[in-house]
Amino acid sequence: MPLPELDLKRLPRHVAIIMDGNGRWAKARGLPRAAGHKAGVDSVREAVRSCGELGIEALTLYSFSTENWLRPKEEVDTLMDLLAWALKEETPELDKNNVRLRASGRLQGLPESVRAQLDESMAFLDKNTGLVLNLALNYGSRAEIVDAVNGLLRDGVKEVSEEEISGRLYTAGLPDPDLLIRTSGEMRISNFLLWQIAYAELVVTQTNWPDFRKTHLHEAIAQFQGRSRRFGGL
Repeated sequence: MPLPELDLKRLPRHVAIIMDGNGRWAKARGLPRAAGHKAGVDSVREAVRSCGELGIEALTLYSFSTENWLRPKEEVDTLMDLLAWALKEETPELDKNNVRLRASGRLQGLPESVRAQLDESMAFLDKNTGLVLNLALNYGSRAEIVDAVNGLLRDGVKEVSEEEISGRLYTAGLPDPDLLIRTSGEMRISNFLLWQIAYAELVVTQTNWPDFRKTHLHEAIAQFQGRSRRFGGL
């Protein structure tokens, strides 16, 4: 399938993706859910490469939410092991492609093995100057806003502004997402970047995350470029 033609002067600065459908992908193939999660690593690699090639500034991936702890312990343990493994395996590739790595969420709640590998990978990639890959881990947007406000209160701030809250969010320093993509057809935000996506363009694809490839990313960006962004104006 040919890639849609994009206007390279009108790309989103920041793309955010809700990576959904790993379990459905596995079930359709008679495989355990873990197989879907592992297959999704290939899609992450493809999305990172494709955003880097286009010159997009930031890519945020909803990797593990605060609500995901409610899943069966076996699945959670598998996800954490896979995360630590993928971080270690993919760091050389990320370095080769000049990618910086950061993470957003209540990172102190992650297993020590994941935190240690995350810290190691972020430090190793810190010198890079290209795409910022932001992993949302143990992330919930309501929790993020609560943490931001509590931080301001601890500092004695009596009245807050939008700018002060934005500066205390996990994503501080990144542009707000221009484009939010959700895979597997679900029509909800799922407590993801609620503050930051106030004026993001939303694209929902029926494609399950393990099947998401460069073509799907380009199609979503083409939809983004076909819309009129008025930000509340005319």
